[in-house]
Amino acid sequence: MLLWLTHYLSQYYRIFHVFDYLTLRTILSALTALGFSLWFGPHMINWLRQHQMGQQVRTEGPQSHYSKAGTPTMGGAMILIAISVACLLWGDLTNRYFWVVLLVTLSFGLIGWVDDYRKVIRKNTKGLPGRWKYFYQSLVGLVAVGYLYATAVTPAETQLALPFFKNALIPLGLFYVVFSYFVIVGASNAVNLTDGLDGLAILPTVLVGGALGIFAYLAGHAEFANYLAIPHVNGVGELCVFCAALMGAGLGFLWFNAYPAQVFMGDVGSLALGAALGIIAVVVRQEVALFIMGGVFVMETVSVILQVASFKLTGQRIFRMAPIHHHFELKGWPEPKVIVRFWIMTVVLVLIGLSTLKLR
Repeated sequence: MLLWLTHYLSQYYRIFHVFDYLTLRTILSALTALGFSLWFGPHMINWLRQHQMGQQVRTEGPQSHYSKAGTPTMGGAMILIAISVACLLWGDLTNRYFWVVLLVTLSFGLIGWVDDYRKVIRKNTKGLPGRWKYFYQSLVGLVAVGYLYATAVTPAETQLALPFFKNALIPLGLFYVVFSYFVIVGASNAVNLTDGLDGLAILPTVLVGGALGIFAYLAGHAEFANYLAIPHVNGVGELCVFCAALMGAGLGFLWFNAYPAQVFMGDVGSLALGAALGIIAVVVRQEVALFIMGGVFVMETVSVILQVASFKLTGQRIFRMAPIHHHFELKGWPEPKVIVRFWIMTVVLVLIGLSTLKLR
């Protein structure tokens, strides 16, 4: 909205032309989301505490988590509000990719909110039944990728880019819908599984989101995309504003979520942020890069799959507990050590993902 205002004012005062620069609006978006989160955070935490929206801790989990019972949850709503405020203020509201990413994020957040509401308010430990959660995730995901497929203008918008290979673009055709759907829903659930320790999920999300913002900027610039041999998708550069808002809101949330956490994001945050990473990767055509940079999320998901499969097939468990961050806790690692080491892994993986821009 402020972009429209600056366009109007630029007719009379040339200084307002500076807001046409995407880089400036990206910085302002990050600062706006960060500032809003830091201001709004204490108010929301107090509100959640007053309404007794506290975390329920699984009795079969690590004993060190018992003390976390009652900690306010559903704090992910703070992240989504901060992202929305920053995006609506500094984003180009005529950009279709911008709206697709924002609406998918908020829709998955709504699904997570219903799940949290049933757990926290209705005291239903199962929350939203898994089949219904998956149904609504699938519905939103398919609508989004169906729209992107139907409105694609260039072949690059539906081709799969392979990192480390120059001009390696695989036409997906209609399979684009299926593949992209699994990327979005898979990323959403992967971040949800990772969100089990204080700050464990949010910083990797911020780091991967920032890296995707770099990909978006380069993919939206014809000359840069051509030089780096990555798919050029006209208009996706505007997603830098969204990625910056995600980073700012995420860092603001981490201020309160760092060990020992004052608030948890809940499914309203984890499902939404995972979906945001997935849909951005789909739009900028960097799904494989997301798989690399989000390696911590992948590891957490695979650990659950292997644990369940092993127990059903052999009656034996591979890990002491899944997701794998609980395995390391039960091995004796202090929670802060698990968190920081997973953060370090993410930094390394994000750097590897960014290196694919030149290593071709």
